[in-house]
Amino acid sequence: MSRITRFTTAALAAVVLLLAGCERPPVDPVQRGYRGTGMEVVYNPRTVAEQVPKNQPPAPPGPLASNDGPKAGQVYQNVKVLGDLSVANFNRHMASITAWVSPEQGCAYCHNVQNFADDSLYTKVVARRMLQMTQKINADWKPHVAATGVTCYTCHRGKPVPAQIWFTADTTDRKSNFIGNLNGQNTPARTVALSSLPNDPFTPYLLEAKPIRVNGNTALPTGNRSSIQQAEHTFGLMTHFSTSLGVNCTYCHNTRQIGGEWDGNPPQLVTAWHGIRMVREVNNDYLVGLTDVFPAHRKGPTGDVAKVNCASCHQGAFKPLYGAPMAKDFPELLSYAKPGDGLPPPLSEATRSVLYFNVGSATLEGEQAKGLVQLVATMTAQPATKVTISGYHSASGDLASNQELAKNRALNVRDSLTAAGIAAERVVLDKPLQAEANIAGEDPVARRVEVTLK
Repeated sequence: MSRITRFTTAALAAVVLLLAGCERPPVDPVQRGYRGTGMEVVYNPRTVAEQVPKNQPPAPPGPLASNDGPKAGQVYQNVKVLGDLSVANFNRHMASITAWVSPEQGCAYCHNVQNFADDSLYTKVVARRMLQMTQKINADWKPHVAATGVTCYTCHRGKPVPAQIWFTADTTDRKSNFIGNLNGQNTPARTVALSSLPNDPFTPYLLEAKPIRVNGNTALPTGNRSSIQQAEHTFGLMTHFSTSLGVNCTYCHNTRQIGGEWDGNPPQLVTAWHGIRMVREVNNDYLVGLTDVFPAHRKGPTGDVAKVNCASCHQGAFKPLYGAPMAKDFPELLSYAKPGDGLPPPLSEATRSVLYFNVGSATLEGEQAKGLVQLVATMTAQPATKVTISGYHSASGDLASNQELAKNRALNVRDSLTAAGIAAERVVLDKPLQAEANIAGEDPVARRVEVTLK
């Protein structure tokens, strides 16, 4: 074989490999906007054909019965959620959950069929909390789920464990690597589309509340305190959004101002903003609190429980189940369980007190002072309890001044506790923390102090 022939063969092979990473035509571009360049999402019809059957909702179980007459909580023993439904509607819902979550295992997946009142199976305890979580999402997170809502099927799709869950990644072993902390990079993972980006973009943003925005408002880094490492985590999360919804950046962003002002971007950007906070809240308030309930084989490498992300509901579709409004057939999932259901409150309500200050002030006033009184009462009744106090400040303005104000607010809370008789060694101050930039205008969460009970 001549040198030219070998060169030509190698060149053709390189072209084939290059094209293998592209979408094989034909593809369907869908225009998403008119105010930027290339504002379109490109869909592969073969991929869509595979996704459509996976995102079809099951048939509704039949019409609701009357809710008059004896309630499930009166007829059955140990009913802590949905006990205000009539027996017929309660059984309708239980049959639906079985079809959504454990069609093969049946009722025995959550219940001791010899004694349905028994709570010995951890899955029963988890199921109650998940019902509360579903009600919370539908009632309080309409800016993200709208009137469509969610049900157990949205995530489970007929499986006891949802297909799309995540655990906090195990920490990098720094002892055997001269580079030090790899930050989860160069370990290909599907969470970031097999790229070299950090493979756990969820812990910083969907469990913790690290600042996501990394773009500055000017060409030079004036006032932009974001690091390259933060940018890598942010783009890892953006990659997850794209793969989870089957879209590209233009679904939420205008290409002429990605990371810029909110005006001029598609409305999905605001929906996504609420979605991040919704997922973060349910992870912390409903799932982390179940850590001691789950057995070891259901936990991750660091001993944490499974948590949700965008893929848990969307599973490749721009809207879960392509927007099928399943929740309307189950109105009991659209509002909170009534008080007295016997379940503990969400984790944040049980272990955290949030105190808000007025703009520019380090003094608690009015209703917020009452919250401090309640905190003192809790700590007095629980003498072994300790607290960590964290003051938050705005992401805009002078950093030093903001941090000083946040510190003074935290000191004010600490001094108020010790003045009320709480021992100083029970109160720990944390460093001032920056609140994430709000959509627009002044943000109350940027002038809060969080007191976490331990």
